[in-house]
Amino acid sequence: MSEALRCPFPVLGVAAWSGTGKTTLLEQLLPRLRESGLSVAVIKHAHHQFDVDQPGKDSYKLRRAGAAPMLIASRQRFALMQETPEQEEPDLAYLLTLMAPHHPDLVIVEGFKAWPIPKLVLYRDGIGDPAILCDEWAQAAALTAEPPVALQPSVARLDLNDCEQIARWISEWADQQRRTLA
Repeated sequence: MSEALRCPFPVLGVAAWSGTGKTTLLEQLLPRLRESGLSVAVIKHAHHQFDVDQPGKDSYKLRRAGAAPMLIASRQRFALMQETPEQEEPDLAYLLTLMAPHHPDLVIVEGFKAWPIPKLVLYRDGIGDPAILCDEWAQAAALTAEPPVALQPSVARLDLNDCEQIARWISEWADQQRRTLA
């Protein structure tokens, strides 16, 4: 068993194969978690090159010209962009340190399946390898049917189509983790 990442806040990975509905589920969960009083930050892994600024805009021009990092800010939001050309994969441990100044009640990590963090594993029948359900870091499995493999007894079983149930589980899990960290 790998050693867990240490953070001053609970970290929960949402792991699933592409097409399972991770982002769609998170879009439904985040308002519910906020309503329950949780401040939730999200780190999402992207498997491709992406831009958060638009070609032709000043921030894009300055970043492309070599600003590292490039921070753009307004009254309503700010974005920090950092080029990482020599990095093969993002370093989740480093990204989590960027969340610390914001004091979230919970950080949800979408993707980063291989990292040693507690996970909510999603499995939609017929999509991807069911071995994902056997992840040693799985705390809960949200499924659309009977699990095609045996789940560890400690893994909570949830209905992938019941957003309220999943939100309740996450809220209770996060509360328990915060008490452990205190």
